Amino acid sequence: MKKMLNVVLPKGRLGEKVYDRLERAGYACPSIRDGSRKLVFENPEAGVRYFWVKPSDVAIYVERGVADIGVAGKDILLEYQPDVYELLDLGFGRCRMAVAAPVDFRDDPRRTLTVATKFTNIARTYYASKGRDIDIIHLNGSIEIAPILGLSDVIVDIVETGATLRENQLDVVETVVPISARLIANKAAYKFKREAIDDVVTRMAAQLEDSV
Repeated sequence: MKKMLNVVLPKGRLGEKVYDRLERAGYACPSIRDGSRKLVFENPEAGVRYFWVKPSDVAIYVERGVADIGVAGKDILLEYQPDVYELLDLGFGRCRMAVAAPVDFRDDPRRTLTVATKFTNIARTYYASKGRDIDIIHLNGSIEIAPILGLSDVIVDIVETGATLRENQLDVVETVVPISARLIANKAAYKFKREAIDDVVTRMAAQLEDSV
């Protein structure tokens, strides 16, 4: 039997897409396809154990060593800055972190800018790099409504198609950083299971090259 590699994946379409690639790369776990509501699946013959968690929790499981590797969005890595290795840009879930504002908004640098966001660290770092004074309001949902109701001047949030922004008379005014899914590893696990982890990276990278 191979030494077990613990892999944490985000629940939802992204995790399912990543698992499809891992399956094709030789890390299949057939019981995942059974439609079970279990959260942990393993295939001792392939030496792999999968478990599913909330996307924002993936990096915690990897950082704490419960998982050897996992897949997390670049937004999560930038916001929470977990102490993990970032091994590979998987190219999935591409979008961007952006600043959006009402279509008629004009920034006045003489006054403090009020920013509503759930990504407070990303917003703070971004505006600090610009030397802009800001007041951050942390929100957990429906960020787009903040400037509409006058709670904030702008928002910092993930933008995919921009449809929700347009429906609420908001425009992207600045791109903060591109976002995509990243393969990450626990630092201790990478030391002791480096060969197995590097094998995953190599096979996943080869699939990315084939898809170009």
